[in-house]
Amino acid sequence: MTVVEKAAYLKGLVEGLGVEPESRDGKLWGALTELLSQMAHEIEDLQESDNDYADALDEIAEELSYLEELTCDLDGPEDFEDFDEEYEEDESCGGECGSCGGCGSYEEYAEYELHCPKCGGAIVVNEEVFEEGKMVCPACGASIVLDMDEEE
Repeated sequence: MTVVEKAAYLKGLVEGLGVEPESRDGKLWGALTELLSQMAHEIEDLQESDNDYADALDEIAEELSYLEELTCDLDGPEDFEDFDEEYEEDESCGGECGSCGGCGSYEEYAEYELHCPKCGGAIVVNEEVFEEGKMVCPACGASIVLDMDEEE
């Protein structure tokens, strides 16, 4: 039995007592049963709203779990090595797989990590940036000359 049904049952009991609605007792019981009925409907609405929010939260949790699986599945270096091996096994994609950035060659899309000589911040650059021979540090704005012949 729901809260609304219980409130309706109590209202029926009060009416069954035979109390005159215009008497002092009748007015009191009438006001109490009306208040109880309104509160029961409010509680029912809140429960329905709570269930809707719980369903939405469950959907969000499922989507978050899916995103975590996609992004956090690469735990260690061995997972990245598997990725490289998978790409090397299928070089016939013509750049359509997206692993190479659409250029068709994994080597052209390879990335390297450098450190800014001024601020020491890590910078990831690709082969294209190396070919330009210079760049600006995104952290401190220092101008950096890239020379692959120079050893550090």
